[in-house]
Formats: sequence, C-alpha cells, structure tokens
Amino acid sequence: MRRRNFLRLCGALWLGPFWSLRAATKKLGIPLGLDSYSLRAWRWNVFQLLDFCSELQLDGLMVAIPRDFESLEPGYLAKVRQRAQELGIQLDAAIGCISPTSNSWNPKLGKPEDVISQGLLVAQAIGARSLRAFVGAPGMRPVGPHVESTLRVLRNCRARIQDAGLKIAIENHGEFLAGELRQLIEAAGKDIAACCLDTGNPLHVMEDPLFTLEVLAPYTVTSHVRDSVVFSHPRGAAFQWVALGDGSIGFERLAQRFAQLCPGVPMHLEIITGRPPTVVPLLEEEYWKLFPEKPARELTGFLRLVRDGHPYLGPMVVEDISGPIPEEYRAALKLQQRLDVERSIRYAREHLGLGLKA
Repeated sequence: MRRRNFLRLCGALWLGPFWSLRAATKKLGIPLGLDSYSLRAWRWNVFQLLDFCSELQLDGLMVAIPRDFESLEPGYLAKVRQRAQELGIQLDAAIGCISPTSNSWNPKLGKPEDVISQGLLVAQAIGARSLRAFVGAPGMRPVGPHVESTLRVLRNCRARIQDAGLKIAIENHGEFLAGELRQLIEAAGKDIAACCLDTGNPLHVMEDPLFTLEVLAPYTVTSHVRDSVVFSHPRGAAFQWVALGDGSIGFERLAQRFAQLCPGVPMHLEIITGRPPTVVPLLEEEYWKLFPEKPARELTGFLRLVRDGHPYLGPMVVEDISGPIPEEYRAALKLQQRLDVERSIRYAREHLGLGLKA
C-alpha cells in the first residue's frame, strides 16, 4: 500500500468514530443560557450582555440586579424587555443575600424585604421567570439560625411574591447541604420558594453534584452550571472550577439527568475560572464540627469523585482572588473569561446536546 493511501486510511479510521459521535449527540431539549457573572471582568450592561448572548445563539440570560443595569427606571426596563424579546432570549433575574443574620448580608441595603421588593419589580418589568437569591456563603455553618431569619423574611414578603407571579429561587451557595435547602424551600412554601441549582457549589459541602441534583430537582426552576475537577489532597480533598468539559465530575451524565428531572429548566453557564483550588480538609477532626449530622451515605459519591479525579493540568491564569489585582493580570483574566465562556458554550452544544437554537 502506498504511503498516501495508508495515511488516508488512517485519517478515515481516526475521524470516523469522531464524526459518528458528533452525529450521535442528541438535543436534550434544555435551554442553554449564560449567567452574567461569567463575564464579570468585562463589566457589561444588560444590553451588551444580550448582544453577546445573541451572537452565540443562546436561549437565556440571567442578569444581576442592580449590577447589570444602568437604570432601574420603568422606561429603561421596558427597553430591556423589548430587546430580549427581539433577540429571542429569555431572561432570569438575580439578587443577592436575603438573610439579615448572614455574614453575606449588607446592612447598607436597608432590609432584605426591600431587596426582594425591588428585585420583584425589576424581574416583572423585564419579563424574568424567576428571581434568584442566596442565604450565605461557603463555611457559614451551622445554617439553622440563618434559615430561620430567611423564613421570616420570606413570610413577610409572601403577598408581594405571590402578586408578582414569580418564585424566589434560592441558590445552594456553598453553605447548604441539599437536604437542608430542600427543607427551607418546603418550610417557606413551594408556591413562593424554589431552587437555583448550582453544580459547582456542592463540592464545598462534600456532595457529588449529581446527588445534589437528585435531591433538589423537584424544586429547581433555574440554574448555575459549571464544571469542576476533584482530587486527593494531603488534608483530604481539593477541587477547582474549570471550563465546561475540562472537569472530572462526569458532566455528560449530569446533563442527561438534568434533562430528565428538570425538563424545560434553563442551564445557565456560570463559568468561574482563574481561582486556585479549594481545599476540603475532611481528614481533620475540626472540620467535621461543621457537619455533625451529615449522613455517611451522602459522602460516598463525593469520595468516588476524589478517588477517580485529577487536578486540572491545562493552562489557566490564577489571580481571580480578593484584594488588589495588578492591571496586567486583569487584562489576562478578562480575556480568559471570554475564551472559557465561548469554549464552554461550544462543549455544551456539541457534546452535551444543550440549547434550543441552531
């Protein structure tokens, strides 16, 4: 056989399975969207974010109130709604902490009830389907006192939430075990409370994101989606958030299960790269004081991820941390965020079958 024919045959043998796999990827019927925090270094307003999502043929966008808005006046919000409709992009909205006892709460904002009321008005005006909020942050445990304060706030706002025809979608923000957030939603009432399912934060509390999905799927109305690597560490385990497809948590299986359990719920990519790995010191006795009632069976999925996982070995600028960041690093982070978002979108569409548009 001539060398030219041999190389052609080798190319056919290598490309054949690849193209078969691409052709076999089926649409899951799940809207593919973006959370604006993925492009936080760009500081774009809602119109710029909408144009970016339109350029990449996305179905949805979650915007933060008030960060992404140049104005909250009715006329401005009406233009936002009109532009989203013109582009065929469904909006979801987000506010921040709603627990007055949480270390994430900012007293300068007034009362949590005021934050919710403003968020509902904006969400209604722009045609959003839900209003995401959160209670605390990683390490804020036990959560009991903050659950109680959040329930009081939600009860005070019950009539306003019902009148708005929306639900407050509470995110698992690195403080909640899945079962704890489920209990909060049920106590508040499923007519006004729901879940914004985050696939990166369960690792903070030693949960397999697939387990978190199984528990919270019945309450999920929106999401924050990102991939992670999980691996062994001398203190126990560590994880790092990466672009979609670079992780080790089995995102193909997670996406398929999401489609089965949460039909029609958008998967909003919240890609957070540029941060160092987070250590989970599960071999240290002191750490377990944060989880005195965590069932051992709920730990097994996380331990399998640790056993089978690996650190991220690809290139990444790691400087997205608190404190002053040199301007040179800012430029690199800004570029990295956009590139990681764009390749995450490609992976979601081509390998996972996400998205409704061509």
